[in-house]
Amino acid sequence: MAEPAGDFPIAPATGRRIAGLALPALGVLAAEPIYLLFDLAVVGRLGAISLAGLAIGGLILSTLSSQMTFLSYGTTARSARFFGAGDRETAVGEGVQATWLAVGLGTLIVVIVQAAAVPLVSALSAGGGIADAALPWVRIAIFGVPAILISAAGNGWMRGVQDTARPLRYVVTGFAVSAVLCPVLVYGWLGMPRLELAGSAVANLVGQWLAALMFCRALLVERVPLRVQPTVLRAQVVMGRDLLLRTLAFQACFVSAGAVAARFGAAAVAAHQVVLQLWSFLALVLDSLAIAAQSLVGAALGAGELAHARSVAWRVTIFSAVASAVLAGVFALGASVFPGVFTDDRSVLAAIGVPWWFMVAQLPVAGIVFALDGVLLGAGDAKFMRNATLISALVGFLPLIWLSLIFGWGLLGIWTGLSTFMVLRLVFVGWRAFSGRWLVAGTA
Repeated sequence: MAEPAGDFPIAPATGRRIAGLALPALGVLAAEPIYLLFDLAVVGRLGAISLAGLAIGGLILSTLSSQMTFLSYGTTARSARFFGAGDRETAVGEGVQATWLAVGLGTLIVVIVQAAAVPLVSALSAGGGIADAALPWVRIAIFGVPAILISAAGNGWMRGVQDTARPLRYVVTGFAVSAVLCPVLVYGWLGMPRLELAGSAVANLVGQWLAALMFCRALLVERVPLRVQPTVLRAQVVMGRDLLLRTLAFQACFVSAGAVAARFGAAAVAAHQVVLQLWSFLALVLDSLAIAAQSLVGAALGAGELAHARSVAWRVTIFSAVASAVLAGVFALGASVFPGVFTDDRSVLAAIGVPWWFMVAQLPVAGIVFALDGVLLGAGDAKFMRNATLISALVGFLPLIWLSLIFGWGLLGIWTGLSTFMVLRLVFVGWRAFSGRWLVAGTA
């Protein structure tokens, strides 16, 4: 059996140790959005139709892959407990089973999307030239889904054994290769054929499979059994079901918010989208600390060190609260300057003030919520997280979104709904954290 790399799993959760896990995790989280911006810039020079085709294809691919985040978060929770108990082989074995699950689910998704690609693309793009552009991209890019899911599983078990450096290298290598290939294949540089939008899909595919193969090689190096274990797979699917329902609640809320914002005009939906994208980026920054909490808390519980798990939880929460307060201060001070970076349209700038100040006010709340999310996910408390998110969405976010449409509250109502959603989640996860019910020792 391979020896554990790095520090002993239950070493003190110092600021350096937390940062050592969180910063590489942030790099992994940020790599894809950064690459997607580059991809948009390359394809954007082909014209509006190609750019719209990429938007439709990217929406399909990102929606499908985002529903499978349980392969990383759920695997981290289970793997970290075994790692904390000193059983690295079983911890890595969770990654083996998650990888088999990724291959199975990924293959199923490829088959379904290939069969339904024409009506799916047509429904999203209303047919015409955009559908014609998007369809070839989707048919090529969808073969990358198994690779995306294998990488998610790889991230999961490596975070569980407190190794966030190798995943960063693998993911950055994959995206770097895609970034080199993208303009070469899109524009036909260096004697390559000019594939235009299809070239973007091929570049994505190559980079995704390169990263996936690196994660697979990491499993082989561990010299753990590679056979399928149905009992472990079932346990992962149960946790995955809860996390999937939680993710669907988020999707329903944000899709509804965008749809309602669009009913209030172009300026409203543009302002909403700018602030929401910024909010999503800041969420990634804070989520890196939540990933550190997952790994450290899971290991502590696996080792039976309940007091240490509680200490880690509060330490990471304090760090996240401070980081979010600093971010809130930065964006409050920059409220008169930063929006101009994203647009010079006066109507959008006039509308952006409402969501902007809601975002600033929410950041300190979000810092605590995301950290405690990581704590509870690290404890494997997926059922509670599912229920808390569903209730917060159904009671707080969705009613205010649709009431905003009925009564004409506009962005004020929509972002009040998002704020209510965050406050309700704070109440739920705060209560759960204080209750100590998540402090369950062992590897089960």
